[in-house]
Amino acid sequence: MSNMGKLTHQQKTEHWIFNCMRKADKDGNNKMCLKELKSFMRHINIEVDDDYAQLLFEKCDTSKCGYLDGKEIEHFYEILTHREEIDVIYASYAKTGGMMSAEDLRNFLIKEQREAVDLNHALTLINKYEPDDTAKEKKMMTKDGFLMYLHQPEGLIFNPAHKSVYQDMTQPLNHYFISSSHNTYLMEDQLKGPSSTEAYIRALLKSCRCVELDCWDGSDGEPVIYHGYTLTSKILFKDAIKAIKDYAFKTSEYPVILSLENHCSVEQQKIMAQHMISILGSALVTKPLGHQMPTGFPSPEELKGRFVIKGKRLNKLEDSFTTDASTTEDIVSEEEESGDDAKEEDQKPKKNKKLKLAKELSDIVIYCKSVHFHGFEDAKDNQGFYEMSSFKEGKALKLAEESANPYIHHNVDKLSRIYPAGLRTDSSNYNPVPLWNAGCQIVALNFQTPCTEMDVHQGRFLPNGLSGYILKPPYLRDRATEFDPVTLTRGPWLQHKAFHIMVISAQQLPKVNKKKSSIVDPLVRVEIYGVNIDVAQKETEHIDNNGFQPMWNATFQFDVYVPELALVRFVVEDYDSTSDNEFVGQYSLPFTSIQCGYHHVPLLNMNGDLLPSACLFVHTMILDEEPQPS
Repeated sequence: MSNMGKLTHQQKTEHWIFNCMRKADKDGNNKMCLKELKSFMRHINIEVDDDYAQLLFEKCDTSKCGYLDGKEIEHFYEILTHREEIDVIYASYAKTGGMMSAEDLRNFLIKEQREAVDLNHALTLINKYEPDDTAKEKKMMTKDGFLMYLHQPEGLIFNPAHKSVYQDMTQPLNHYFISSSHNTYLMEDQLKGPSSTEAYIRALLKSCRCVELDCWDGSDGEPVIYHGYTLTSKILFKDAIKAIKDYAFKTSEYPVILSLENHCSVEQQKIMAQHMISILGSALVTKPLGHQMPTGFPSPEELKGRFVIKGKRLNKLEDSFTTDASTTEDIVSEEEESGDDAKEEDQKPKKNKKLKLAKELSDIVIYCKSVHFHGFEDAKDNQGFYEMSSFKEGKALKLAEESANPYIHHNVDKLSRIYPAGLRTDSSNYNPVPLWNAGCQIVALNFQTPCTEMDVHQGRFLPNGLSGYILKPPYLRDRATEFDPVTLTRGPWLQHKAFHIMVISAQQLPKVNKKKSSIVDPLVRVEIYGVNIDVAQKETEHIDNNGFQPMWNATFQFDVYVPELALVRFVVEDYDSTSDNEFVGQYSLPFTSIQCGYHHVPLLNMNGDLLPSACLFVHTMILDEEPQPS
């Protein structure tokens, strides 16, 4: 050990790499095949794309024997981890014998990352991420340790403090944006695609908190779920309820709303009620919390682990608190969506169809009674807080554009659900952002369809512990609010920020088309979503044939006036001069969850799943400006 202090930095690096190599070298022959090499890389917390691993392996295998020895492995590691931009940053702060002391690291964190941290925090990072034990003992961080830190949660663009539940979860349910799915049972399109309990499982595991069940009479007295009057396949209602019970609280412990679109006979409605009561048990909300008529919604915290039914109800909720209230009328109008599919947006709706409703099903609708919308004044004067309307996207977007402030006021007291137009038979989606801007809580999208709108949705619900609930800003919860996202005026919502971003580089971008021999020609686009004045996008030039480590050093500036409603989406595309660019990966997050400084941006594939080895490297800066909308 006495000689250890005399080793040069390069020799020290070799030492920790060779030490790790011995652990990964299963045969003990000081050589590694490709499989062993990938295991070694995982051991030192470095992900490598299979295609690039193969390419680099062949490049380093100078003897062409199918194995790499010590020096060749070291060469492989150097090619894989060499980052010119990291070298420059590290060198400008590594002021202690060519390495970063804890004080050097603290200076970097304060000046570049804009973090108010002490020396202990810097020491903690060294202990967590420095791979060289000798450097760690000296409370130093090598360049390898610095790179590893930048790939960990602290080094990613998403604020790690927002990764767990950090918002107040004791506000009324309608004060939150709620992750919501439309026709949840469908795996593909709306006309002939399969229905499956798997679709419910997928949505729930992605923290969806409002799922839809389209219920019809089935054979053998068992109600089924499918998209009525189409060729979509059918699943048993009870199987869907079982799947929902099993997976509802795996990702989030906060309440799940079951949105019923009921087309069943009274007999099968009774069976639906029986299934929900018997399968969901005490988790099902079958009466208001407390012993008297509530005046507002309970909170997500109070409803943790519970199921809330949204559907038609025969009487007012108040009637359940009076002993002489009896319901003789068993007829209600059908749900908003029923028979909607063939109608054009601008056609006048036909007269509402009527439906006989079973008392057993009606009685378990407590906080989400479906009613038709007859205008904001009517809702204010005649609707209870628990009575909610569903809006087709066209009508909702028109209200959000032309009557945004009244819509916001409506949503301060009540819940609103938005659903896609019936003509979207391909399960495409609408832009949810204008509806969130108007305070709508249940903005239901087709979860099964990979698209920009679902990316933005995933970004909206990324923070707060993937709970599926995001607390709306104060000005969307205030009965006296003057906020209007369309005609923006001065108010507490106006917090003008200058968002500076440098797109520096990318690492290990996957090939888009595995059959094509060509490597990607990547470009990066930065998109801002939010109130109208904030919507913008800018993109880099494309780089020819470099998906491994393309470098742009492109700087952009955006003005963001309402940061609490803004989202940022990073998109990587493969440039094509003769046709549309091809999607490579993306990452979306709320503007308020962005960390300043040098950070990696993970990339997700089209389905919203992580691409393990691919990322962007960016520098961000957010500065306060004078609040004046143009």
